[in-house]
Amino acid sequence: MDVLLIPVFQVILAILKIYEFVVIAAVIVSWLFHFNIINYSNQFVRIVADIVFKLTEPILSRIRSFMPSLGGIDISPIILLLLVFFLQNVIYQIMAKLV
Repeated sequence: MDVLLIPVFQVILAILKIYEFVVIAAVIVSWLFHFNIINYSNQFVRIVADIVFKLTEPILSRIRSFMPSLGGIDISPIILLLLVFFLQNVIYQIMAKLV
């Protein structure tokens, strides 16, 4: 059974690592839009922004619904990254016990 679980956990860890980069990309893209460095007129930027926001916004909106208002400062991506790091550490601990 352990022979099957370790590769499954490794795939989950890889997906979580990719999702880390997606969350960071979403933050960077939102900053670039906010400061008018990029805009939606460029088709490539629009596609990248749509993909990144569609992957992160469902979870970020749920986190925002639980958080109090901080006066325009959005720390929901930080909370999401902390949750991803926590899940990665839990999976690493489970894998360590299986080996």
